[in-house]
Amino acid sequence: MANTYTKLYFHIVFAVRGRSNLISINWEEELYKYITGIISNKNQKLMIVNGMPNHIHLLIGTKPNCNLSDLVRDIKANSSKWINEKRFVREKFEWQRGFGAFTVSQSGVSNVMKYIKGQKKHHNQKTFREEYIEFLKTYEIDFDDKYVFTND
Repeated sequence: MANTYTKLYFHIVFAVRGRSNLISINWEEELYKYITGIISNKNQKLMIVNGMPNHIHLLIGTKPNCNLSDLVRDIKANSSKWINEKRFVREKFEWQRGFGAFTVSQSGVSNVMKYIKGQKKHHNQKTFREEYIEFLKTYEIDFDDKYVFTND
């Protein structure tokens, strides 16, 4: 679009189905590279990806025509298929339904990048559940606690 200038950033979080600790340090870097390729092929920009054995965080810069739900669906579908084809886990690997997406201002990008980069250290003090509920509260997202962490 001519004369359209945007910087749209989203901090995206999603978990392994049942929040099982299935993402191994032995292949997580390969997973992150694969996810980077998915995002690049959708003409969006991955700023950083990192996570824990049971969930990942992404900071993505998007274009205004990006449908975020479709992008996350494609990331999850293609990466889970890739993990299963590589047989990185014994059982069938699946991501949990849904995701969290939080907007980030230009001035907040560096803080979010530091936060995502420090996941391993951060989770020495806080569980994924605590972290996720904190995000929902900080962004004033209405939620019912009994549905946030179902086993699907």
